[in-house]
Amino acid sequence: MPWSELLTAVGLMLVIEGIVPFASPRAYRRGVSRMAALTPWRLRVLGLIFMVAGAALVRLAGANG
Repeated sequence: MPWSELLTAVGLMLVIEGIVPFASPRAYRRGVSRMAALTPWRLRVLGLIFMVAGAALVRLAGANG
């Protein structure tokens, strides 16, 4: 994979991550405080779910492209 594709992916991730705090800072703070209250185990499970969903989306996009 060329470095330009990796940098494009990271840049797109940062843009997407910045949408919620830009559009609704109060909701973002509430969400972050709720996540901070989670137990480490639940936070790990949530992270695993996000990673699997992201990998599935990348796989799906690669299969159609």
